[in-house]
Parts: sequence; structure tokens; C-alpha cells
Amino acid sequence: MDKLLEIRNLHARIGDKEILKGIDLDIKPGEVHAVMGPNGAGKSTLSAVLTGRPDYEVTDGSILYKGQDLLALSPEERAWAGLFLSFQYPIEIPGVTITAFMKAAVNAKLKAQGQPEMKAGDFLKLMKEKMALVQMKPEFAKREVNVGFSGGEKKRNEIFQMALLDPVLSILDETDSGLDVDALKIVADGVNTLRSPEKSAIIITHYHKLLEYVKPDVVHVLKAGRIVKTGGRELIDAIEAQGFDQF
Repeated sequence: MDKLLEIRNLHARIGDKEILKGIDLDIKPGEVHAVMGPNGAGKSTLSAVLTGRPDYEVTDGSILYKGQDLLALSPEERAWAGLFLSFQYPIEIPGVTITAFMKAAVNAKLKAQGQPEMKAGDFLKLMKEKMALVQMKPEFAKREVNVGFSGGEKKRNEIFQMALLDPVLSILDETDSGLDVDALKIVADGVNTLRSPEKSAIIITHYHKLLEYVKPDVVHVLKAGRIVKTGGRELIDAIEAQGFDQF
């Protein structure tokens, strides 16, 4: 498979407001792409469209994922096919423990792939292994999803979920937002541990800090709904030095 994701002339809006105005983007298996841009550029809209949020309407263009029309799939089908979104603002789910939540998610994915559900013992062993990967304490497994979590704990929980679901294409929507240096390193270590020749990622961020720990293969600058520049790490240095106005 030459390309995992192919986006062509993607236009999208929410309500009457057009936000994406012609996005073209190719991602190969194993690549990590950083998408950087100022507030309101369309970065989170891109992640919402890729994962199928119903309040965003695609008005033109196409998205192929593994050669399949991604836009024809429901959000659930996209997740089962290997897409994962780490939210900028993870929501709380009172009354649902992390263990119950993730067991349901993992088994739903297995069922969609025609595989048997995991036995309870096997699942708990796998969950413990992935929690250790992002330095989550074992007692978090019994807590309600994100309820009473600090900002850093919520983001760490997102990376734990990513590790457990083992996606093919991970989309991190400003996962670094509000993190201190220690939490940032833990998130980065988790992302780096999950890198492989078959797995790809899109890291959406304003800042360069996370990209010091997770080295992207390609960097895109998104402004006013369009990718205005694509390059390597030199773009990160340019943005740090002169901001986004130069593009």
C-alpha cells in the first residue's frame, strides 16, 4: 500500500461557515505528519471531518483511507477500520469505569473484524501493560472515565486508549495543550513507542514543544482552511522564530 490516506480538494463547513477550503494531503504507512497553524485555521475541523463528526458537512473533495472512501463510513466504522482521535478537550463519562469503557471499545473493534472477544483475564493483562506504557497508576482502571482527572491525567488517558486500541491512523488534536514538561514527555514517549512502519499519525498543534520529542516526517502549515506550506523540521524552526504571519 503506497498511501494510507489521500485527501483531495477537501472543503468542509459547519452551519453556514466554510472552514476547510481545499485541503490536499497524502500520508504513507509509517509516517508522522505535523499540522501546525494559528487559532481558527481549521486544524480541529480537519480532525473532526476525518473521524466523521456529524455537525461538519463536507461540501467538496474526497478522502481515501486504505483505498476506501472514508466519507462513506460511519464514525464507528472508521474507528473499527483503525482511526483514532485523541481529543483536545477529553470529556468526562460519569458512571462508566475506564475498564468497562475500554473493554467495550476493544471488543466492539474485534467483533467488527470478525474476531472473538477478549477473555477477561487477557484483557486485564493487556490493559495493565498499556497503562504502564504511559505511567498510569493501576487504580485508575477503576475510576470513572476522566471524572476528577487533571488536564495531564486526561491526556495521558487518551494515549493509554490509543495504545490499547492499536490504531492504524492516530490523530492527536492538540494533545499537548496545557501539559507541563513531565506530562508532555510521557505523552511523547507513548506516541513514540507506538510508532511502526505500518502505523501513521497526524499531530495537530500550535506549538513546537511536543515536536521536539515526537519527530515528524512531514510538517504542514494550515492557515485559513488551506495548507499553505509543506516541508520538514525547518518549518518548525521558522514558526518558532517568526510565527505564522510569514506564510
